[in-house]
Amino acid sequence: MSGGNGAQPADARHVTLIDSSLRDGMHAVGHQFTPADAAAVATALDSAHVEYIEVSHGDGLGGSSFNYGFAAADDGAYLDAVAPVLKHSKLCVLLIPGIGTKTDLQMARDRGAQMVRIATHCTEADIAEQHIGLAKSLGMEVVGFLMTAHMIGPEKLLEQALQMQSYGADLVYFADSAGSMVPADVTARVQLLTRELDRPVGVHTHHNLGMAIANALAAADAGASYVDGCLLGAGAGAGNAQLEVLAAVLDRVGYQTGVDLFGTIDAAQQTLAPLLRRPQVIDGAGLILGYAGVYSSFLLHAERAAKRYDIDARDLLIELGKRKVVGGQEDMIEAVALEMIAAREAATTRAV
Repeated sequence: MSGGNGAQPADARHVTLIDSSLRDGMHAVGHQFTPADAAAVATALDSAHVEYIEVSHGDGLGGSSFNYGFAAADDGAYLDAVAPVLKHSKLCVLLIPGIGTKTDLQMARDRGAQMVRIATHCTEADIAEQHIGLAKSLGMEVVGFLMTAHMIGPEKLLEQALQMQSYGADLVYFADSAGSMVPADVTARVQLLTRELDRPVGVHTHHNLGMAIANALAAADAGASYVDGCLLGAGAGAGNAQLEVLAAVLDRVGYQTGVDLFGTIDAAQQTLAPLLRRPQVIDGAGLILGYAGVYSSFLLHAERAAKRYDIDARDLLIELGKRKVVGGQEDMIEAVALEMIAAREAATTRAV
């Protein structure tokens, strides 16, 4: 690693970094990276020898829609822009069954995607079977990706992970999609999964409680072979583990990642930073996402609804957390906001 401390022993364990700046990072710009933006970021990441670069709408292939937010271009345009610039990195996409389709997956493979992450809610691995099967038949590396994993305990998560494995996933991930976990939560899940699965384990962390790097390091220490990051931490909610910081931390404690640390810093500061609308920070609403355990991609939707109906986004997110909403239930944000307005008006009427 260029710029690393050079302290790793020859037998240091390798941890693979997957960059999601051009997928989860799409949330940070309202899905408005252009194909040219994507190509520039991918070129910088490729130069830094990041092994996998994930490119999709923030909600995966097929996500560009009224419900999830329209992207600046279609999926094919982003893939066509990125695939030709990759010399070292592998092109990855994410697909959520029910949002993306088998046709989307075939299209992505035709445009150069070598890995696909088939993502489901943490209790719905069974809906991934057909998509995993198709991806395998297309010769792709396949990741079973279990989202909002804070909502179930380690044993239940293992049951779902075993299903992903049985369908043929080459790798099983779980995501702290709400940024609600602390290192002990991650450690318990990774230790169980690495002990019981015959596949490598990966972890995707969010920073809503300020734990993204700590949780990613805990995952590696517990046996995870893959961890995610985004340049500058860009992502849904308060963002993801900051890739360049994660690369430095892993190198500092002796893991091998194969990435050029200085290259990731340059990619973040020189290429991605000018494209962001604002720095990725933990603001009040982002913090409440983690505290309430709400899916991170709900943040922008909740803030828009709060502004539209003149309610506090934090109150709205707390109520959504109580109702245990999951990805795909974005329509609940409007419904809950309207219920809160009705309750407020009823209370005002009673007071009069």
